[in-house]
Amino acid sequence: MQTIFSKDGTKIAYDKKGNGQAIILVAAAAADHRDAAQLADQLANHFTVYNFDRRGRGQSSDAATYAPEREVEDIQAIIAAAGGKAYLFGSSSGAVLALDAASKLGEQVTKLFLYEPPFIINDSRSPVPADYVSRLNELIETDRRSDAVEYFMTAAVGIPAEFVEYMKADPSWKNMERMAHTLAYDGRIMGDTQSGNPLPTDRWQVNVPTAIMTGENSEPLFHDAAKALADLLPQAEHRLLAGQDHSAVVMAPESLASIIVDFLRIPVAKQEVNLSD
Repeated sequence: MQTIFSKDGTKIAYDKKGNGQAIILVAAAAADHRDAAQLADQLANHFTVYNFDRRGRGQSSDAATYAPEREVEDIQAIIAAAGGKAYLFGSSSGAVLALDAASKLGEQVTKLFLYEPPFIINDSRSPVPADYVSRLNELIETDRRSDAVEYFMTAAVGIPAEFVEYMKADPSWKNMERMAHTLAYDGRIMGDTQSGNPLPTDRWQVNVPTAIMTGENSEPLFHDAAKALADLLPQAEHRLLAGQDHSAVVMAPESLASIIVDFLRIPVAKQEVNLSD
């Protein structure tokens, strides 16, 4: 992997492949560049893809203190390495980070692709607890990394507790434990957007073509969130990925790459489009 240094001196590691317009992949919570490796391969047929480890994950370093603004600076450093302008793709909470970056970096971000930002804006599911971030930090401070991942899975993702024990047997659980301290980072990025209240109208100033994508089989909260966000952003479209759910980045990279390429080729203003596999 190649490395650059962010504004605060944090080392950010990334893979670069392909040719064409730069697109930067922003990972979700408990994920690193490996989760999007197959998506990067698919997109590399059309773009120069920058697939990076967010700070505190994989081969990137971290800082003594955290603020969401530092992660925007990390993305800005990659954009600079890419020539000063780039598209952003983000999944789940990484989509919210990508949205924040597009809002703060202005003309440096020229198009935006967001897969299932996990906003909770109504009663489609229970809100994330108000003390979610502080509870995560308490678990990390006492080195209860597995408990932190379990809390993330049950309180934020909404997985029933009885299923978590089965998940712990999968090798991916250990990888999530290694990144457990960054779960609170994503909680900070989400802020109060998982409280069951409508989206804020003043947080994002984004006026670039934006595809907000959801899997056809995903829970209602993702569809409600995508439609609400599309209503807020002046150049946004909501697109459906047929037959898929929240795991599409890992499980359906070819279909997800196809919807991104299609969005660039056939822009359709302010309407919902259903793309089959």
